[in-house]
Amino acid sequence: MTVHKLKEVVPTGEEIGLKLLQSVREMKARTFARTTEIDVNDVVQARQGTGLSQSEFASALNISKRTLQEWEQGRRTPSGAAQALIRIARKHPEVVREALGA
Repeated sequence: MTVHKLKEVVPTGEEIGLKLLQSVREMKARTFARTTEIDVNDVVQARQGTGLSQSEFASALNISKRTLQEWEQGRRTPSGAAQALIRIARKHPEVVREALGA
């Protein structure tokens, strides 16, 4: 049995330089090959609307910071009562800040 090895093609320094130059031109022209969009969930929107840190917002909801992080990252879902508090925080962020005396 004969084994054939494929020869690895390594770009030259000049080829790499040209590719880098092309990339810089594309960045300056704001032409991107791909974009990534991230949907921000309700929990993140609620917290950001209050202007509070994760620790402060978790304290206002009387939950642990870790629980809040789990909700924000979509690994866990808030309970019914917590969902109601989050809806209130989204619609009336000043209430949450007021509750903390912030």
